[in-house]
Amino acid sequence: MNPQKRREIFTRFRAANPKPTTELEYGSDFQLLIAVLLSAQATDKAVNIATAKFFPRYGTPQKMFALGETKLAEFIKTIGLYKTKAKNAIATCKILLEQHKGVVPQDRESLEALPGVGRKTANVVLNTAFGQPTIAVDTHIFRVSNRTRIAPGKDVVAVEKGLEKFIPDEFKLDAHHWLILHGRYICVARTPKCPQCGISDLCEFRTKTQK
Repeated sequence: MNPQKRREIFTRFRAANPKPTTELEYGSDFQLLIAVLLSAQATDKAVNIATAKFFPRYGTPQKMFALGETKLAEFIKTIGLYKTKAKNAIATCKILLEQHKGVVPQDRESLEALPGVGRKTANVVLNTAFGQPTIAVDTHIFRVSNRTRIAPGKDVVAVEKGLEKFIPDEFKLDAHHWLILHGRYICVARTPKCPQCGISDLCEFRTKTQK
């Protein structure tokens, strides 16, 4: 895919959705971190339903740590891998309180040192909470990048590096959200909605759906 096509794709994304953001619901940097940690192998909708039950009362590192692993697990048992996620969330609270004065760190190394926080989660937090032009490659972004040929790659790191290289700087801050939303609602896994797609004429997917 040539640079002109890529620029036009993101120009259209921006025109259609000038200020995209995550669909996770949160009220602080800490709550965003926990929501993203819980969202692995779970939908944002499922996470929002669960966090609405405990964020209002236990939405700080201090209060969540006091809540404890067992009680937190009860709140999130509707989410996959809930026991492991509860353990990681409480351990994360402990580290934030002991090493970061209860504040979510703004650097990748410190974020990835938190239990259950990998590169993708760190990228989401850096982008959404702190306005850094990082791109977290999930299954949606991986699919869209390869299918459209915006930034094809064999694994998520290759796709991330391709997107960082090929996306014009002016679009990098919001690219993560545009690509996720496009993959979630238009460029879906089984039968992409090509007739409804605003970038279909630019996409290099060879077997577009016709209806």
